Amino acid sequence: MSRQIDNMFSQIAKKYDIMNDILSFGIHKIWKDKTVKLSEVKLNDKVLDCASGTGDLAIKFKQKVGTSGKVIASDYNNDMLNIAKEKFKKWEYDIDVLQADAQNLPFEDDSFDVCSIGFGIRNVDSPEICIKEMARVVKSGGKVVILEFGQPKGFFKYLYAIYNKTILPLMAKIIANNGFAYDYLTDTASKFPCREEFLDIMRKSEILKEVEFTTLTFGIAYIYVGTVR
Repeated sequence: MSRQIDNMFSQIAKKYDIMNDILSFGIHKIWKDKTVKLSEVKLNDKVLDCASGTGDLAIKFKQKVGTSGKVIASDYNNDMLNIAKEKFKKWEYDIDVLQADAQNLPFEDDSFDVCSIGFGIRNVDSPEICIKEMARVVKSGGKVVILEFGQPKGFFKYLYAIYNKTILPLMAKIIANNGFAYDYLTDTASKFPCREEFLDIMRKSEILKEVEFTTLTFGIAYIYVGTVR
């Protein structure tokens, strides 16, 4: 992640949650519920959530693994993690927090049952390296789960394009006072590989098998799941 993008996340950290709620009409919470479900995470499992941001996905995993399970929320940006820490403390979730680069994870091989990343893989320098690292720290038979934006197909893509070019940047400037952040979001989301193209990146890792994707809300976002060999 570049210094500019890291600084951008620091600037919007305090308003990140409210912006997600407003700009997605709360749908991002449903997407995250679906991500946890497709991970097949179980009670007592150990989960690493990369690019955890303000910790919403980590919390959903913690609710599934229970008090005897373990969840670690990691992120490159410390300001985002500070928001997550406050949230975990407020709601009394026992979730460990760690500042880490998803392309160079400080864990031994086969340490987790599930490794996830939500809306973060398009921000890393090399998605392929990130996928390999995620798979490396997961046990054989465990899951690598990726939630990421993509490009809708069909008639809906035109409606979504209008929303991205008008409503989203206006709301970003009004609420977050940071037009660049959401210009960056829409620009990267419109160009990032999705569907079969992203599955090909996952296959290149040569560590994953049975890779598949699930379409969310007409293709605004996708969930990719791979099983570690």
